[in-house]
Amino acid sequence: MSFRCFEMAEIIHPPMDQLQDLEYCIDSNPPWAETILLAFQNYILMLGTSVMIPSVLVPAMGGSDGDKARVIQTLLFVAGINTLLQALFGTRLPAIVGGSFAYIIPIAYIINDSSLQRISNRHERFIQTMRAIQGALIVASSIQIILGYSQVWGLFSRYIGSILKCEVVSPGMLDYIVLHRLSFPCRFFSPLGMAPVVALVGLGLFQRGFPLLGNCVEIGLPMLLLVIGLSQYLKHVRPIRDVPIFERFPVLICVAIIWIYSLILTASGAYRDKPNATQLSCRTDRANLISTAPWFMFPYPLQWGPPTFSAGHSFAMMSAVLVSMVESTGAYKAASRLAIATPPPAYVLSRGIGWQGIGILLDGLFGTGTGSTVSVENVGLLGLSRVGSRRVVQLSAAFMIFFSILGKFGAVFASIPFPIFAALYCVLFGLVASVGLSFLQFTNMNCMRNLIIIGLSLFLGISIPQFFNEYWNLKHRGLVHTNAGWFNAFLNTVFLSPATVGLIVAVFLDNTLEVEKSKKDRGMPWWVKFRTFRGDNRNEEFYTLPFNLNRFFPPT
Repeated sequence: MSFRCFEMAEIIHPPMDQLQDLEYCIDSNPPWAETILLAFQNYILMLGTSVMIPSVLVPAMGGSDGDKARVIQTLLFVAGINTLLQALFGTRLPAIVGGSFAYIIPIAYIINDSSLQRISNRHERFIQTMRAIQGALIVASSIQIILGYSQVWGLFSRYIGSILKCEVVSPGMLDYIVLHRLSFPCRFFSPLGMAPVVALVGLGLFQRGFPLLGNCVEIGLPMLLLVIGLSQYLKHVRPIRDVPIFERFPVLICVAIIWIYSLILTASGAYRDKPNATQLSCRTDRANLISTAPWFMFPYPLQWGPPTFSAGHSFAMMSAVLVSMVESTGAYKAASRLAIATPPPAYVLSRGIGWQGIGILLDGLFGTGTGSTVSVENVGLLGLSRVGSRRVVQLSAAFMIFFSILGKFGAVFASIPFPIFAALYCVLFGLVASVGLSFLQFTNMNCMRNLIIIGLSLFLGISIPQFFNEYWNLKHRGLVHTNAGWFNAFLNTVFLSPATVGLIVAVFLDNTLEVEKSKKDRGMPWWVKFRTFRGDNRNEEFYTLPFNLNRFFPPT
């Protein structure tokens, strides 16, 4: 048998720490007019999840349309506060923090609690269920607060702080890295292990893409084609003051056009004789938000009454807190890349998780009906609009707070049919997934070991949650159904999360298969400089706290 040998062609696209074709990075700002429009675009995008979660949960809790409107306003108000806290004092990345679907399973367990189901008055059952959810969120938030501020989560994610010692051969540079094995047995993240986790943060949300778009194809499909056409094929068109408006504001333009189109369909009676499910997805007047939302409402802590506490409810909710921590870690990695920043070092990541725990505590105190995590669709919007500015996200948080207080105005935007958002998700979730896969450029993908790890992590990360999903709905306990309801909710929540399953598979395989022989193949020489705050001098530019607070909270 003979083999032909080929000379290696010149590498045209070498690995790069930062993306190069974005217009604005994390600490650069567009002109104020563009910043305001970009912030409003972020607000419109996060409405999809903020409306859908209460629309699913509040009726199951026994709440009315008026209760649903109040919960949506509260969720938006707290999301604005949490986003500001995260952008100012947390990771400082341009990431929106909003409601999370990861909490639905433990919340469904609380909703179906027999002691609550016995309450005959629907409104009273809603209030008591909300108080039980609040108590569970308050207790479970301690997980992220402790793991974040104790630096445990950062140490876990740092990987090589435990097993590798780096000797910089060239002074002041990381040109050469000599890796020495130490005696510690624990090994955690590498670029190879991180890539499928970040990818599954996007790919794992496929059920909220085309399957929901298909509920109203006549609205969703034109929206999908229009977004792709404007943002990709017309991105260089600059009709107004040399501003690429189709590239910069594709969500605003496309939502406005298709929303008007859906209003015309609704007014013309196109859905008059359609099934109820079709009318709920397609009509613009079926959400009942505008008529039931108050003109003015200022959410405040304990507005539903004092929380109630149950050990079972709290343990079930802890599973969602852990899952949201994994998913947020992947989203932070993607956001840092799309904001042209370095990967957040362990200290910054822990700081962000700690503030996210504070956010979940606020969710429990205000009564949002669900917990918080990083909005994946808004992370994808950083790449679609090519703007990773922190100021845009901070101003977007102000829009959330403003429109949550002025209920009628916010309800107008919240009545956008959900297939419009589903079309956007097809693009944005896919973009986040591709950012995750871009971490593979720092690994050796000509290595069979790496190919097996990536393939298994991605496949099982999608396949296992899909298997669990087939057995779960709001009224059913799911695939795991022991006599302990909290235990059922805990395991079902963990294994219904693609990112969490992918993390388990990737980290286990990456740290048990030929570890010592594969340090360079796994991308560790590149990863080493991002393990500490001072490992790369760019970290200080991107992640230093404002108001000179680093004097009081120095990086560790």
